[in-house]
Amino acid sequence: MAPSDETDPDRWARETEQAVLDHAVALAPRLGWNATMARAACAAAGLSEGDQDLLLPHGARDLAALLSRRHDDRAFAALAGVDPATLKIRERIARGISVRMEAGAEDLEACRKCAGFLALPSNSDLGLKLAWETADRLWVWAGDAATDWNHYSKRTILSGFLIPALTMRWFDGRDTAEAFVADRIENVMAFEKWKAGKDFEAPLRKVTEVLSRMRYGPKAEA
Repeated sequence: MAPSDETDPDRWARETEQAVLDHAVALAPRLGWNATMARAACAAAGLSEGDQDLLLPHGARDLAALLSRRHDDRAFAALAGVDPATLKIRERIARGISVRMEAGAEDLEACRKCAGFLALPSNSDLGLKLAWETADRLWVWAGDAATDWNHYSKRTILSGFLIPALTMRWFDGRDTAEAFVADRIENVMAFEKWKAGKDFEAPLRKVTEVLSRMRYGPKAEA
């Protein structure tokens, strides 16, 4: 049973994080996405430096993660009215990415500053982690139930073009980003069609047969 608002020990943290994030989105266009902005956003929310260190120990990085997850939540709230079963897989992914891009575009200037922050070498790990989170949620919404290596390959591929797609949306506009996504999906579909006609396990079987003959003799092939 979920705790009520009165007994939920994490309620203050969740609500305060979102309040700080609101201030960060408003301040970022002027201050950038950095430690100075994080301190200012916390101060605007009434937090002391000690409170910030407790609630957001990584400052601007924590706020970047909160922003990405807010946009994920916003996108999937919008997608709740779409039945993915009525769409082809490629249409599901295109729709999901499009809605996710527009969810972030509501905070366009803040997203531009945050994108620059995540592009720094010291923050690239966070950018990849957040892209993976979004890709995972998109594939779950699209109905993916793979538990083998395809689970990871799908998310890796989608993460790989989510980052440039979102960046294009922030800086080059919706049409450019949508065209990029359509081209990448077409590339992936073409690769999958080519891969379907290949037997990638044949070399492994051949090696196994050779090793089997070496150990057990010709009868091992029977």
